[in-house]
Amino acid sequence: MATQVVWQPKEEGLREICGLLGQHISPTSDKSRIWQQLQHYAQFPDFNNYLAFIFARAQGTAVEIRQAAGLLLKNNLRSTFASVDPAYQHYIKSELLPCLGATDKHIRCTVGTIISVVIQQVRILGWPDLLQALIQCLDSNDINHMEGAMDALSKICEDAPQELDFDVPGLDGRPIDVLLPRLFKFFQSQHASLRKLSLGSINQFIMLMPTGLYLSMDQFLHGLFLLTRDPTAEVRKLVCSAFVQLIEVNPSFLEQHMRNLIEFMLQANKDADDEVALEACEFWSAYCEAQLNPELLREFLQHLIPILLSNMAYADDDESLVDAEEDDSLPDRDQDMRPRFHSSRFHGSDDIEDDDDDSLIVWNLRKCSAAALDVISTIYGDDILPTLMPLVEAKLSASDDDTWKEREAAVLAVGAIAEGCIGGLYPHLPQIVAYLIPILDDKFPLLRSITCWTLSRFSKFIVEGIGNERGKEQFNKVLMGLLRRIIDTNKRVQEGACSAFATLEEEAAKELAPYLEIILQHLMWAYGRYQRRNLRIVYDAISTLADAVREELNQPKHLEILMPPLFSKWQQLSDSDKDLFPLLECFTSIAQALGTGFSPFAVTVFQRCMNIIQSQQLAKVDPASAGFQYDKEFIVCSLDLLSGLTEGLGVGIENLVSQSNLRELLLQCCVDAEADVRQSAIALLGDLARVYPVYLRPSLSSFLNIAAKQLDTSELKESIAVANNACWAIGELAVKVQGEVSPVVLPVISSLVPILHHAEGINRSLVENSAITLGRLAWVCPDIVSPHVEHFMQSWCIALSMIRDDIEKEDAFRGLCAVVRLNPSGALNSIVYMCRAIASWHVIRNEDLRNEVCQVLLAYKQLLRDGGWEQCLSSLEPQVKDKLLRYLV
Repeated sequence: MATQVVWQPKEEGLREICGLLGQHISPTSDKSRIWQQLQHYAQFPDFNNYLAFIFARAQGTAVEIRQAAGLLLKNNLRSTFASVDPAYQHYIKSELLPCLGATDKHIRCTVGTIISVVIQQVRILGWPDLLQALIQCLDSNDINHMEGAMDALSKICEDAPQELDFDVPGLDGRPIDVLLPRLFKFFQSQHASLRKLSLGSINQFIMLMPTGLYLSMDQFLHGLFLLTRDPTAEVRKLVCSAFVQLIEVNPSFLEQHMRNLIEFMLQANKDADDEVALEACEFWSAYCEAQLNPELLREFLQHLIPILLSNMAYADDDESLVDAEEDDSLPDRDQDMRPRFHSSRFHGSDDIEDDDDDSLIVWNLRKCSAAALDVISTIYGDDILPTLMPLVEAKLSASDDDTWKEREAAVLAVGAIAEGCIGGLYPHLPQIVAYLIPILDDKFPLLRSITCWTLSRFSKFIVEGIGNERGKEQFNKVLMGLLRRIIDTNKRVQEGACSAFATLEEEAAKELAPYLEIILQHLMWAYGRYQRRNLRIVYDAISTLADAVREELNQPKHLEILMPPLFSKWQQLSDSDKDLFPLLECFTSIAQALGTGFSPFAVTVFQRCMNIIQSQQLAKVDPASAGFQYDKEFIVCSLDLLSGLTEGLGVGIENLVSQSNLRELLLQCCVDAEADVRQSAIALLGDLARVYPVYLRPSLSSFLNIAAKQLDTSELKESIAVANNACWAIGELAVKVQGEVSPVVLPVISSLVPILHHAEGINRSLVENSAITLGRLAWVCPDIVSPHVEHFMQSWCIALSMIRDDIEKEDAFRGLCAVVRLNPSGALNSIVYMCRAIASWHVIRNEDLRNEVCQVLLAYKQLLRDGGWEQCLSSLEPQVKDKLLRYLV
């Protein structure tokens, strides 16, 4: 029987690849040329074998070159291991295993990374030798072997922990069950690296909580408490992380240890190592959010609050201290620009979660401490004030330059407790606000910035005070103070002031009307001065202002200040410039606010949106012809601006769209592969249906079928916002085109009914829109809907009960009345729910609808004889019965 020939490298190939790798890691080399040469070698089927050989066996070669070979091997295997010749796969794996015990730490560290990548491709079952090799190394008592195996294991636990929690043939138990006793043993190792790697590995399983760990919890906790005194900061950090995760997953594990645990966390929160202190600080929010016994933590608040306040001061190495020195003459660097996320247009009562990526925010001990104080204030409320406020007052009373960080932390603390302690603060708010206003002019920029934020946290109170003379005077001072800071030359202060002002705008709404001229002057000064990053916040402030004051903005003196700078920027930016996004969003708010007042600008804006959509659709199929790469955000923002125009201009939109190809473009966008594009396109469809349905008629059938398809419940979770808008748009179309909607009525109802039946687990807005659209379809096509009413009447009425009084609710109830008139027996079993739905109205303002509702109730009263109606009333709540009396029942 022929033996398999073991692969051997050729000397020339080894020399050339080693030479290239050496050049590749040289700081002065031509990286792109060398990379092209390496890619040329990568075409040979045994290239990865060469890399494995260099990494594992090239003993005389510099360790940097061997490591470079390993990292290149890892990157190659990540995408191609499954397609590598099985014999070569076997060779690579056999070369990697001995490296677990390599004497050089860099080689041990790199092999762990490669092994983890391979496991993600072939799983544990595809490399049966690996587990045995890891176990042998862990049991060897040789530090290199133990550390190499632990390093590889920790990376597998991080990248693919589920691989270690299922049965493997030939192994006594699951891999995690076999490994846990060895990991626990390393908690007491003399080597800090083994203590750190073993605990870090187990921490990866806390959220998954495999049976093996659950059953070993006592042993795990015993080990954790031993490690609380570990001399190595990285280990103590992992101990804190373990406790925080345990309290989130299953606090009952810790109940009997909680007092000791709180005492440890108090000490850890003061740790000299900031990372340990940060991890410990996460515990307080986790404790409060786990709804554990508040009385136990209450005992420790007098110790905890001073620690949190102390940790809220800026650390000397906080990068914000450097950033705070930047004035607005310095252009922003590309790395200063956070990715932006446009929220596609959404019709409903509650929006889908915001997309903004919090992972981009630098999280540190200062911010974590402030967040913990905020959460604690919501649980303990005014009870924390006797401990906190004397400390805050003491910090604020210092006035020398050296203590500005302490004063800043005190102002931050007041903002952090603004909501949780409002009861106790309320009587003192005039004095607190009066104290904060002068700090807006402090010499230290970070103090000016945080004061803007803290004042914004009291916006509701500041606006409420406008009703009396003193309150109005204070509102004026806050308003002017924030406007002064908006024209600050410091970037951080600009950012804080603009954000705070947007919060005040939302709260003040039309109270801002008398101040519009001076507000616009300051905002447009900022618009002409700010660098790119802060410019986005100005756009937000302008948009929020437009949303707040609405038609009050529509005065020539205001538009003369606002529009020329915006249109100047509009003309400077190309159709593919991403700085156009916030401007498109801003114009959307302005168009909605101005209504027909936007008409002078409408033609220019409409045509630009159409051009952008068309050029992006070309870029999608032929970027070379378009001259730029496709980006869906341009289409989404343009569609949303067209929606804003439609909402603002109303029937006036006819002049813009009647001769355009918008209908064809809209059809394409409604079937786009990207959910965001469909969401905005269908929102525009619904907006057009409200004001200019005639324009949609030639393609009505296509639009209805496309919208109906978006309600397919099998895809609901992935695109709930699209389904929501589609549901709303169908309802708007139904009201306008009446019977022409009939072909889609039954398919749409078959999609809406499951949504109503499972309302508890579904976005509230979609449930409400489903109830309204079902009602509108019932109103325009009662003969189609009424035969099926018994299948959904109960859940439909429950959903209708939750909707606030408005025109859409009126439409839905017209449909309800229409179908029960045609099929009264279909609703008999749900009569109690129908009564509750009727009682959910505060008042039915439309007289015709009120009469219809009265007739329906009277009809059922006559139908349910021999005590049936009285029996129905007896099962209703007293307040429901009282409300039904309004309808003559």
